[in-house]
Amino acid sequence: MFHSRLGCSSISFRHQDLGTALGTMKGLGFEEIDLGALPGVCDHVPYELDEAAVAAVSQEVIASGLRVRSVNGDIGDLNAVLDSNGQDARRRHLDALLTLTANIGANALVLPCGALDHSPVRSVEEDLDLIAGQLAAAARRAAGFGVELWTESLHFLRFCWNLERAGLLAERLAGSGVGIVMDFSHITAAGEDIQDYLDVHAGRISHVHLRDAVPGNINLSIGNGNADFAGGLKRLAADGYAGHFSLELETRDVTHDERPAAAAKAASFITDLI
Repeated sequence: MFHSRLGCSSISFRHQDLGTALGTMKGLGFEEIDLGALPGVCDHVPYELDEAAVAAVSQEVIASGLRVRSVNGDIGDLNAVLDSNGQDARRRHLDALLTLTANIGANALVLPCGALDHSPVRSVEEDLDLIAGQLAAAARRAAGFGVELWTESLHFLRFCWNLERAGLLAERLAGSGVGIVMDFSHITAAGEDIQDYLDVHAGRISHVHLRDAVPGNINLSIGNGNADFAGGLKRLAADGYAGHFSLELETRDVTHDERPAAAAKAASFITDLI
């Protein structure tokens, strides 16, 4: 029914428990998903991810029969300066997320591009160096689990919130193996141009998130903002992008009851564009 390269993030149904959300997405006709594991945004994966929690989530996702493209997770602010105990806790959390990612057959773990704050902890350059170093180290660790490491950049709410910082991070990540996740809503919310973003990140995009936005607001259903989906998807195709797309409909302009219908409508619209 929908394009084979189009999936849906479980964040789209974050108001439901994991089992219900998986059933909702499968019932709508999706065959592929992204799994939301972002504390405070989507609680489908517990933040305190011990061995039992990894096993329980893995079992539930596998039982659904849905393919998983990525796990969208968080291991804390990558531009935070940690002591040895903090570093150890981060490594354990990363390993737990990578174990989950591998268990469910996902291609990659996605991590954020810094803290939920535009202000640097030390300086813009030093923070970018630290974020890039943490992501590169996580990518090396991920390789041992047989999965990739991607980062969502730019992200309007995170440290790399605009095209300048996203570009500087991408420069630092060149050759690291870290993939870039492009999100139409964050680019639009930051007041940036989709074509300019693709100029900067040509050949670097590993995955694409789809949600609508206007400057300053990332939480709109597709069709209710001014993100240039037609121009962006056409350009991605022209650039040879062969990856997948995911509806990440963390929207605030529909009721929970309206979400399934809104997701199906968005999927049909994007399928026609792909």
